Parts: sequence; structure tokens; C-alpha cells
Amino acid sequence: MRTTDDFTEPASEPAGTTTSHDGTSSVQLVVFDMAGTTIVDDGLVTQAFEIAATAVGIPAEGVERDRARTYVLDTMGQSKIAVFRALLGSDDAARRANEAFEEAYGELIDDGVEPIPGAAETFADLRSRGITTAFTTGFSPATQQRILDSLGWAEVVDQVLAPTAGLRGRPYPDLVLAAALTAQVDDMANVVVVGDTSSDIDTARRARAGLAVGVLTGAHDEHTLRAAGADRVLASVADLPALITAP
Repeated sequence: MRTTDDFTEPASEPAGTTTSHDGTSSVQLVVFDMAGTTIVDDGLVTQAFEIAATAVGIPAEGVERDRARTYVLDTMGQSKIAVFRALLGSDDAARRANEAFEEAYGELIDDGVEPIPGAAETFADLRSRGITTAFTTGFSPATQQRILDSLGWAEVVDQVLAPTAGLRGRPYPDLVLAAALTAQVDDMANVVVVGDTSSDIDTARRARAGLAVGVLTGAHDEHTLRAAGADRVLASVADLPALITAP
């Protein structure tokens, strides 16, 4: 499994391909979001934000807190430190808020985190057909790894990527493009991006991915996902294999 730290190393062999459901492209890579897409969120991100907001002095009630809550929901899926930087206006405050968020979220997932039903089977199905799979997230690499360890998912996908100093998080296309480079895809049209937020869809569009797929197991509803540019909206990631199986 490749991680953010070694994404520039090329895969030893080109990724496999399979014909998409609509017959327009050959899928070589599927890039999955994590919280709300492949793992059950149950409001954990929001809970961790509330703890972090209190830690950096945002009043518990009132216009400032309400505005912050709305912004967090609207930008769900984006790099958390970037979200805090936009809210708080300084790198130092954003760093402190992000540290509080990561600590709170880590403690929450230590109490138990569950996969979206059918997610593991979806990964296995795609990989059995020679399709490269990747996880991306708005969390730090350390928190991403903590989630994977909690689920026992160390080897369920081929690549694991998170925002770092050299890779911007959503809505920028960096993580998807890095995954595509490592997988040695022939064309970005052969890449599918799957997520539960408008940020996931925006990232797919910016990366020129062939298919942007929204799922309804997380933060945003069908209207929001389609407004962001989703090509398809599925009830769950469990429905993905049928979408990219040749008719």
C-alpha cells in the first residue's frame, strides 16, 4: 500500500482497466473519500469541531459560533487546517484549532468506528478486476492512519493519501492527481472519484476525473452533490461496482 510520503514512486505495472457502465471510458483508478463515504461518520467530525472551536475561544453560542458551524458544514471534506485558517484568520490559531480537532476526533474514533456496509466488499471487487484503489481525506496523515488501524484496514486499498506540505487538500486536485500518477493511469478520463461532499465532487472536476460519484451516506444531500457537478449519485459506496461493470 502506498502512502502520501511515497506517492511519486511509480507503480511497477500499469493499472488494470474495466469498461464503465456508460461505456465511455476504461476505469483504471477509483479514489475514495473516507468519513461519510467509506466509514460511518455519525456526526464525529462535527463533535470534534465543537471541541476545537471551544478550545480556541469561539463562543459556545451566538452569531460567531453559528457562522463557524455553517462554514464547517459547507466545507466538509476539505483540509481541516485550511478550514480553521479561513475561520480564524491566522496560521497560529488554525494550528491550535487543528491540533485540538485531531486530538478530539482521535479520541472519538477510539471509542469505535464502523465501515459503511459493503465498503470492504467494494474495494475487494474493484481490486479483483485490476482497478487501483485509493483513500483520500481532509484529515492529517496521522489521523487517517489511526482510522485505518481502528478498522483493521491496513491493506484494503492500494494507496493512502492525505494533505501534507507538498499536497494540498480538497477542493484542490492534488490528492487525486497524485493517486493517478502513482497508478500510472493512461488518461484522467479513466479515474473515478467517490465522496459524500461537494468538496469531493469539486476536486474530481478540477482533476478532470472521468466520473464524479456522490454518495448519500454522509454530509451532503443529492441536490448539493449534483449542484457541485456529480455525474452520478448513489445511495452508498456499496452500489459502485455495478456502476462500473460493463453491461
